[in-house]
Amino acid sequence: MVHATDERLREQAKRLAASLLLQLSRENKADGTGVARLLPSKAEFDIDVDDSLEAIIEAKAQGHSPNIEDLRSRAWAKPPLAVCLVIDASGSMNGARLAAASLLASAVCLRAPQEHAVIAFAKNPAFLRRITSSSSNETVIDRVLSLRGHGITGLRDALAAAHAELSRARATRKVVLLMSDCRATDDNDADRVAGQIENLRIIAPYDDHDEAAAFAARCNAKWAAPESFATIPSVVRELIR
Repeated sequence: MVHATDERLREQAKRLAASLLLQLSRENKADGTGVARLLPSKAEFDIDVDDSLEAIIEAKAQGHSPNIEDLRSRAWAKPPLAVCLVIDASGSMNGARLAAASLLASAVCLRAPQEHAVIAFAKNPAFLRRITSSSSNETVIDRVLSLRGHGITGLRDALAAAHAELSRARATRKVVLLMSDCRATDDNDADRVAGQIENLRIIAPYDDHDEAAAFAARCNAKWAAPESFATIPSVVRELIR
C-alpha cells in the first residue's frame, strides 16, 4: 500500500469518483448536495409572514382572523442520504485488498453526501471523518490512502461505531458501506450489531468473499464482490439504491 503522496492512486480515485457521480445522484434526486432545504408547509410551527401576508391582509380587511389553512410555515427538509464508510484495515486486508478498498473509499468520499463519516478499523475503530466534520475531501483521502493493514479484525466494534455515528445524522436514509472480508478474528459476535443496521452494504474482495456472503445472509445485508474497478460504479449503484 503506497502513501497518499502517490499521485497515481489519487488520480485513479478521482477518475473512479467521476464515474460514480451519475449513479449516486440518481439515487438522491431530491437534493444531491445533502444540504437541508426550506420547504413550504402547512402552518404547524412558526408562521412564514412573507408567504402568509396576502391571507393575513385579506382576513384583516374582512374583519376576522386568518384561516389557519391559508397560512404558511417553513420546515427544514432533511437531506436524503447519509453514508458511513467502514474500511477494514486489519491484517487479512493487507496489500492489494486494502489498496483496492482504500481507493474505492476515496472515490466515494469525493461524491459522498454532506453527511458522511469514514471509519477504519483493525482491533479498534478509528474515525477518519466524523459525520459533522468540516475536513476537506483531500484531507480525508490522505488519511484513507495512508492506511496500513495490521492486527486482528474487530468487526463488531467497528459496526457499532458506525451505527452510533449515523444516529447523529439528519438524513432520512442512512447507509453503512462496509469494505471487508468480514472475517472477524476477535471473540466478539458482530451479528447482533449488524442486524440492528437497517441499510448495511458490504463490498468484499473478489477472490475471498465467502465469509462476507455468509455474514450478509445472517444479517439481512446486501453484498457484492466487484471483479474489477470497471464494475465498481454499477456495483455501488446497486448497493446504495
